[in-house]
Amino acid sequence: QVQLVESGGGLVQTGGSLRLSCAASGRTFSSYAMGWFRQAPGKERDFVAAISASGDNTYYRTSVKGRFTISRDNAKNTVYLQMNSLKPEDTAVYYCAARRTYYSRDYWIKVNDYNSWGQGTQVTVSS
Repeated sequence: QVQLVESGGGLVQTGGSLRLSCAASGRTFSSYAMGWFRQAPGKERDFVAAISASGDNTYYRTSVKGRFTISRDNAKNTVYLQMNSLKPEDTAVYYCAARRTYYSRDYWIKVNDYNSWGQGTQVTVSS
């Protein structure tokens, strides 16, 4: 399994921006579909964004469309989540996740679809 390490979280005011990074170990990163999820205190872990192994296809939860952008650099074994126009309701621990796949253009949006997870990075948006 791939090892994942997130970074880039922090405290930001409403309307601000952050860019999360998720660095993956191993030499087969381009064979993994990636996802970002978030979990607020007392709530379930929710899907945020996904990207196919090739990077051709992406998908977002409705509430972040137009504000968040997921991307990947397979040469750097890294996936990113650019978050703009942040709102207090975006406050959560953000996790990246990986799923090995033979289908380079597919993506997945459920927690149980992924079998490798990072430790999470806290994002706090103040009002």
